[in-house]
This record gives sequence, structure tokens and C-alpha cells, in this order.
Amino acid sequence: MNTTVIEHRAPRGLITQFGFVGRIADVALVLIGAAIAYPLRFGGDDVPWGELAGVLCAFDAVLCALLFPVFDIYASWRGRALSGLIVRMTVAWTTVFTLGLAFLFVTHRSVELSRLWCAGWFLISLGLMIGGKLIGYRILQWLRGRGLNLRHIAVVGHNAYAVELVEHLRNTMHAGFVPVCVFAERHTPEVARLNLPMVTSLSELANEVRARRVHEIWITLPPRREAMIRQLLATFRHDFVNIRLLPDIHAFGLIGNPVTELVGVPAINLLASPAGDQYFVLKEVFDRVFAGAVLAAIAPLMMVIALAVKLSSPGPVFFRQWRKGIDGRTFQIYKFRTMVVHEEAAGQLTQAVQGDRRITKVGMFLRRTSLDELPQFINVMRGEMSVVGPRPHAIQHDEQYKELVEGYMLRYRIKPGITGWAQVNGYRGETAQIERMQGRVKFDLYYMQHWSFWLDVRIVWMTLFKGIAGSNAY
Repeated sequence: MNTTVIEHRAPRGLITQFGFVGRIADVALVLIGAAIAYPLRFGGDDVPWGELAGVLCAFDAVLCALLFPVFDIYASWRGRALSGLIVRMTVAWTTVFTLGLAFLFVTHRSVELSRLWCAGWFLISLGLMIGGKLIGYRILQWLRGRGLNLRHIAVVGHNAYAVELVEHLRNTMHAGFVPVCVFAERHTPEVARLNLPMVTSLSELANEVRARRVHEIWITLPPRREAMIRQLLATFRHDFVNIRLLPDIHAFGLIGNPVTELVGVPAINLLASPAGDQYFVLKEVFDRVFAGAVLAAIAPLMMVIALAVKLSSPGPVFFRQWRKGIDGRTFQIYKFRTMVVHEEAAGQLTQAVQGDRRITKVGMFLRRTSLDELPQFINVMRGEMSVVGPRPHAIQHDEQYKELVEGYMLRYRIKPGITGWAQVNGYRGETAQIERMQGRVKFDLYYMQHWSFWLDVRIVWMTLFKGIAGSNAY
């Protein structure tokens, strides 16, 4: 369940705010990683430490204590995706380590240090810190599952979304949020079935919050109920309780709706391209690095395929066609040509079907194995496509389906991909039936709503084993 949260935050304790214990642990793991890597590089446990190595360790340890909090590593990750913490941990340690090496470079002493030891230290310490975070995260989940380290929640609202929210909290007890009462201005059968104490006035709610030591109030009222929201803020202005607004954004939009800032004021994206979000930076980096590595590895294979295509029938090696990219910007997609050169009527595009006589023998093999898609890594390197994302369709098909399939054009709010969630779930090849296109779009929108770096990795892995070849690819 993906919720957008605008919160009025109560002050946090000193330990929570600065993550003192976590900071000490991370500094210790950085030094332990260096100590483990040193004998691995130089052999034996009795190898004396060099002065320069000690200086670098001390420098990086201080930077860890100072800079890690900047990356929000020590904030509460209750209810947040663990993958986000791992990404922040990786970026933070990479930043610190790079600054340490830059310090040695500026002092003209970098040549005196073993590069293998540095690489080993970096990887071992990163693994130790991520492992520590994983263990801590799981321990907290275990404690919360047994009734410890819980935060009591009062839910404000009598709508269906409030009911859905309470049920979701009960199904995710490991997050440590426990609903203890509901504020509803009128009794409804749905709220009554939740079996929670129900209050119908702000004074009753205040008594419940204070008596039950409620930590947070989650408001599910629509934004038009501004007056009631203001009354809630005024009622609890002297209480140390978090007040969060969780509007049912998905009632308006079909893709993720993060809170952003425009000209200094908060804005909720009801319908906007998320690609500019900071979390998509990792996706961009992954795309370029992965595509570059693949192109370098398959260059000989692509030369062989290019020769086979050229010999199969007269015509160019590459098939180029205009497609829509992010925000509807057009680009030319590259594929190996799999058909004989032919012309179609203006504005018409005939999809390949089973037994299509236009497809060459070489082309049939390329299509069944998806090898015809390999040149699209060039599109990825050019920034026009992503490794993972909704598959781009021919512009003529966009015009055909945008009025027939709900949410169809939302697919172009992010970069199209070489492979995608729909493809690894069986939606490849021809989409002559409207149901096939509806199914593909449904999976594409799911991917956009639930995107994470690890979901991309999972899709790439699934593509290698089940999404490359298929009986419906022709």
C-alpha cells in the first residue's frame, strides 16, 4: 500500500535524532573493515600498519561520524523500505571513501597506498555496515511482532480509505504501527467492523489520545476538509504527538504521488513524471553502467548478427522506427531488421503475426530469442530508454489504444525499457486483442507504482531466465 504523507512532526529524542549508537557502530565497522582487509592484502596478522593507512582510517572515521547523518541514515526507518536505507548507506560510504582518497591525492601521497587494500577495505566495510543495518532492521521487526517497540496510532476519518489503512496496519505488524482508536464524525458499518474504540468529537479524541498514550494521529480526510484539519492541529498543539495527513491520492492518479517542493511550497504530484525524483538517480546510473557493460561484452555477437541480417535479405542491418519516450518525446528505436523491406499505407502499421511471411528465417530466430532487441542498449546509452520500463509501442498503436485502454498514456511518464514487468509476466509479442493490451498496461502501471532499484534487478534477472524467449514472440 503506497501512501503519500504530509506530516506535522513532534520533536524527537536526542538519541533518535542523532543516532548516537548507530554512528558509533558504523565508525567501528569502518575500522574493522580496514583491519580485516590489511592482512588479506599483505599476508599475516602481524604485519605492521603503515602510517599513511592509519591516517586515512582516522580521517574516514571522522568523516563517517560527521557526514553519515547528512544522508538521513540514522532517522527512523519504521515503515519505510529497507532498500532505501541500503542505497543511502552505499552512497554515504562511497562519498566518505572518495573524500578520503581525494585528501591523499591533494597531499600528493596517494601513490604510497595499496589500491588493492583500499578496494578490499571499501567492500568489506560496506558489507559489514549493510549487514549491521539488516540485522538491526530484522531484530526490530522481531520485537514489534512480539508487542515491543510499537507506536500507537489514532486514525481520523470514516471513509473507505480509513478502513483500508487500518486493515493494512494490522497486516504489517512488523512495521510497529498499531491502530488503537478511530475518530469518525458519524457511525458507519465499515468503521464499526474494525472493532476499535470509536469517538465522534475532538474532545473525546483528545481524551483517548492522552489516555492511551497515542504516538501518532493519521488523518485520512480529503484536502477539502481544511477546517477540520486545522481544528485537529489546534487541539493537539501542546501534545508531543505526530500528526500526519494521508489523503487518498490514488483516487486521483494512477502512478506514484510523492510530495515535492515547488517555489518553496509543498506540492503533491497527482499526475507527474517521477523520473526527476532523487530516487531515480540510481536508476539512471544503473542504466548507463549496465548498458555500457553489455555493449562491450556483446560487440562480437552483434557483428555476427549484423552479418547474418545483411545476408538474409536486401536492406539495412538496423530497423529504425519512431517511438514515444518519456513525457511523449519521440526518438528512433534501434532493432536488428527481422523482415524483408516492404512498404505500408500511410498511417498504417501491421503487427507481426504467427506465420508472417514478411519475417525472414534469421529474423524469426532473432525474434524468438529477443536478440533483435540488443541494439536498444544504444538507445539506453543515448538516454532515450531505460534497461527496465514499459515497452514503447509504435506511434500508430499509441493513437489506437490511448482512448481504448485506461491509463495507457501514463506509461510514458517514465523512460520506456528494453524489458519490463509486463514482459516477464507473459505479455510479449502481438497485442491484437484489446485484452492483451489491457493486461500489459496493468502490469506497466503496477511497475510504476511499486518501482524500486531492487525491482529492476529482479526483472533483469527474470528476463535472463524466462523473458528472453517465448512462444508468443513472433
